[in-house]
Amino acid sequence: MATRFHSTLSGSQFFNDAFQRALSHWNRERLAPSLPGPGSAARIDRDVRMQRLELGFLEDLRAEVVEEAAEAPTDVAEFIAWFEGLEASGPGQHDRLFDWLEAEASVDDLKLYLTQEAAGEAGFDDLVAMTQVRLPAQAKMELARNYWDEMGRGNPKGMHGPMLDYVVEELELEPAIETTSWESLALANAMTGMATNRDYAWHSVGALGAIELTAPARSAAVSKSMRRLGFDARLRRYFDLHAVLDIKHSEEWNKEAITPLVADPVEGPARARAMAEGALMRLRCGKRCFERYREMLGVA
Repeated sequence: MATRFHSTLSGSQFFNDAFQRALSHWNRERLAPSLPGPGSAARIDRDVRMQRLELGFLEDLRAEVVEEAAEAPTDVAEFIAWFEGLEASGPGQHDRLFDWLEAEASVDDLKLYLTQEAAGEAGFDDLVAMTQVRLPAQAKMELARNYWDEMGRGNPKGMHGPMLDYVVEELELEPAIETTSWESLALANAMTGMATNRDYAWHSVGALGAIELTAPARSAAVSKSMRRLGFDARLRRYFDLHAVLDIKHSEEWNKEAITPLVADPVEGPARARAMAEGALMRLRCGKRCFERYREMLGVA
């Protein structure tokens, strides 16, 4: 089904404002808590149509990385080394945008960047929760520990999502689907698609692991920019936290989730390939975002 669908739609039909905004609105609506009613049956037809479009989008993203992912080793130790190497050499890594944000961006520049990022935020806690469904026990436990950290370990003041919401509110940002670049929306849509579609569960594990691996450097750059511009510690807290905590998260994710999944004597190699694809899909989406942000901000 995926191959036939992919052959009938070109990538240009997915990588644009109209499609990504439609997909974003659908994701927002379908994942929101609701109640049964007369519209429930009608939503099934809509969801089937959108799921086919989402599949085409994910398969186009996958087609971009499949050859590179095929080069990843399937031996456990070698795969972990390859995966960790993405922090230095993966698509979009250490983009000059972040040096510029750290050293040169104005308050308005930083607000524009944060608005785009906030509008494209898919909710790491929810992505982890959806991905862990029916995973093998050891990987499931690691995702549970990660989720508990995202939830502030039971302390509402420590929840990561509200920390970002606080930044949005205090800086009076106005993130909205209609004013967000398609590249940022595509990143969130790709992550949501992998987490909600069980055919891409292993991809999602790889993509989420790539976030934990690569977020610290970006978070540190944003925090330094905020410090330079005079923002107080509470406003910087979300970025300060991820600059440090995600280093440990990445180590544990690789050790407790990826390692046992790749070590499986039957499914391990296929899982490794899928996780490699997912990580590269996530990083390529990020690369597109950084290139677009540089264009919007006039970064040479």
